[in-house]
Amino acid sequence: MIEIRNMTTSYGRGELFRVAGLTLKTGEITAVIGRNGSGKSTFLRSLNLMELPTEGQIFFDGEDINDKYANLNLHRQKMGMVFQHFNLFPHKTVLDNITLGPTKLKKVRKADAEEKARELLRMIHLEDK
Repeated sequence: MIEIRNMTTSYGRGELFRVAGLTLKTGEITAVIGRNGSGKSTFLRSLNLMELPTEGQIFFDGEDINDKYANLNLHRQKMGMVFQHFNLFPHKTVLDNITLGPTKLKKVRKADAEEKARELLRMIHLEDK
Protein backbone atom coordinates (compact mmCIF):
# COMPACT_ATOMS: atom_id res chain seq x y z
CA MET A 1 0.00 0.00 0.00
CA ILE A 2 2.81 2.47 0.86
CA GLU A 3 6.33 2.29 -0.52
CA ILE A 4 9.06 4.87 -0.01
CA ARG A 5 12.18 5.04 -2.18
CA ASN A 6 15.05 7.37 -1.32
CA MET A 7 12.87 10.09 0.21
CA THR A 8 14.84 13.11 1.38
CA THR A 9 13.62 16.31 2.96
CA SER A 10 16.19 19.09 3.18
CA TYR A 11 15.95 22.23 5.23
CA GLY A 12 17.79 25.49 4.66
CA ARG A 13 20.05 25.06 7.69
CA GLY A 14 21.69 21.94 6.27
CA GLU A 15 19.37 19.65 8.22
CA LEU A 16 18.35 16.52 6.42
CA PHE A 17 15.74 13.82 6.90
CA ARG A 18 16.05 10.65 4.83
CA VAL A 19 14.21 7.34 4.40
CA ALA A 20 16.19 5.05 2.09
CA GLY A 21 13.40 2.54 1.63
CA LEU A 22 10.28 1.28 3.36
CA THR A 23 7.33 -0.87 2.34
CA LEU A 24 4.11 -1.03 4.36
CA LYS A 25 1.54 -3.59 3.22
CA THR A 26 -2.21 -3.34 3.55
CA GLY A 27 -3.31 -4.46 7.01
CA GLU A 28 0.11 -4.14 8.61
CA ILE A 29 0.40 -2.23 11.85
CA THR A 30 3.60 -0.26 12.19
CA ALA A 31 4.94 1.91 14.99
CA VAL A 32 7.22 4.87 14.43
CA ILE A 33 9.40 5.46 17.48
CA GLY A 34 12.39 7.64 18.25
CA ARG A 35 13.69 10.41 20.43
CA ASN A 36 12.53 14.02 20.17
CA GLY A 37 13.68 15.62 16.95
CA SER A 38 14.46 12.35 15.19
CA GLY A 39 11.96 12.98 12.37
CA LYS A 40 8.86 10.98 13.34
CA SER A 41 6.46 13.83 12.63
CA THR A 42 8.34 14.85 9.48
CA PHE A 43 8.03 11.28 8.22
CA LEU A 44 4.27 11.12 8.89
CA ARG A 45 3.62 14.56 7.40
CA SER A 46 5.60 13.52 4.32
CA LEU A 47 3.27 10.57 3.73
CA ASN A 48 0.42 13.01 3.20
CA LEU A 49 2.66 15.62 1.52
CA MET A 50 1.98 18.10 4.27
CA GLU A 51 5.79 18.24 4.36
CA LEU A 52 7.19 18.20 0.83
CA PRO A 53 10.15 15.89 0.23
CA THR A 54 12.90 17.47 -1.84
CA GLU A 55 13.56 14.19 -3.64
CA GLY A 56 12.50 10.56 -3.78
CA GLN A 57 9.29 8.72 -4.36
CA ILE A 58 6.32 7.90 -2.16
CA PHE A 59 3.98 5.32 -3.66
CA PHE A 60 0.45 5.00 -2.30
CA ASP A 61 -1.61 2.24 -3.91
CA GLY A 62 0.94 2.15 -6.75
CA GLU A 63 0.82 5.87 -7.54
CA ASP A 64 3.84 8.12 -6.96
CA ILE A 65 2.17 10.85 -4.93
CA ASN A 66 5.33 12.96 -4.94
CA ASP A 67 4.96 13.30 -8.73
CA LYS A 68 3.84 16.80 -9.73
CA TYR A 69 0.88 15.35 -11.67
CA ALA A 70 -0.45 13.22 -8.79
CA ASN A 71 -4.01 13.94 -7.62
CA LEU A 72 -3.29 14.91 -4.00
CA ASN A 73 -6.92 15.56 -3.11
CA LEU A 74 -7.84 12.02 -4.13
CA HIS A 75 -4.86 10.61 -2.24
CA ARG A 76 -5.71 12.53 0.92
CA GLN A 77 -9.27 11.18 0.83
CA LYS A 78 -7.84 7.66 1.14
CA MET A 79 -5.36 8.30 3.96
CA GLY A 80 -6.31 9.17 7.51
CA MET A 81 -3.98 10.60 10.10
CA VAL A 82 -4.17 11.08 13.85
CA PHE A 83 -1.95 13.76 15.30
CA GLN A 84 -0.44 14.09 18.77
CA HIS A 85 -2.64 17.10 19.37
CA PHE A 86 -6.05 16.15 18.11
CA ASN A 87 -7.23 19.71 17.42
CA LEU A 88 -10.86 18.71 17.32
CA PHE A 89 -13.37 21.48 16.86
CA PRO A 90 -14.34 22.30 20.46
CA HIS A 91 -17.78 23.62 19.48
CA LYS A 92 -18.69 20.27 17.87
CA THR A 93 -19.49 16.91 19.41
CA VAL A 94 -17.20 13.91 18.91
CA LEU A 95 -19.71 12.55 16.38
CA ASP A 96 -19.73 15.85 14.48
CA ASN A 97 -15.92 15.91 14.40
CA ILE A 98 -15.75 12.33 13.07
CA THR A 99 -18.39 12.84 10.39
CA LEU A 100 -17.15 16.21 9.15
CA GLY A 101 -14.59 14.79 6.69
CA PRO A 102 -16.78 12.12 5.12
CA THR A 103 -19.79 14.42 4.69
CA LYS A 104 -17.91 17.48 3.41
CA LEU A 105 -15.10 15.89 1.38
CA LYS A 106 -16.52 12.57 0.24
CA LYS A 107 -20.15 13.74 0.09
CA VAL A 108 -21.30 10.79 2.22
CA ARG A 109 -24.88 11.13 3.44
CA LYS A 110 -24.97 12.37 7.06
CA ALA A 111 -26.94 9.33 8.26
CA ASP A 112 -24.43 6.94 6.67
CA ALA A 113 -21.47 8.85 8.09
CA GLU A 114 -23.02 8.82 11.57
CA GLU A 115 -23.70 5.08 11.37
CA LYS A 116 -20.05 4.42 10.43
CA ALA A 117 -18.78 6.82 13.12
CA ARG A 118 -20.87 5.08 15.81
CA GLU A 119 -19.52 1.72 14.64
CA LEU A 120 -15.94 3.00 14.90
CA LEU A 121 -16.56 4.48 18.34
CA ARG A 122 -18.03 1.13 19.50
CA MET A 123 -14.91 -0.66 18.25
CA ILE A 124 -12.70 1.40 20.55
CA HIS A 125 -15.21 1.51 23.42
CA LEU A 126 -15.88 5.24 23.15
CA GLU A 127 -19.50 5.14 22.04
CA ASP A 128 -20.59 6.98 25.21
CA LYS A 129 -18.39 9.96 24.29
